Amino acid sequence: MQLGRVIGTVVATQKVEGLTGVKLLLVQPLAPSPDGALRPVGDPQAAADVVQAGVGDLCHLVGSREAALAREPWFVPVDAAIVGIVDG
Repeated sequence: MQLGRVIGTVVATQKVEGLTGVKLLLVQPLAPSPDGALRPVGDPQAAADVVQAGVGDLCHLVGSREAALAREPWFVPVDAAIVGIVDG
């Protein structure tokens, strides 16, 4: 699980059946720096939103198998999914 910040939305003209109606968001992965601040790590990535996150939200991001299991039906073809919003 990784922290990330939602920085935008993704528009898809075609989706597989398991992703119909699922919002796709652009998320910048983050990691804490030695001073405690969150710093960008790597490139932004598209993620399936299963918790109704919005632009600017700090969120929990999962990848690989965990991302595919985050939606019903299971094993939808996604590489990343937002599974929580950090409140704070």
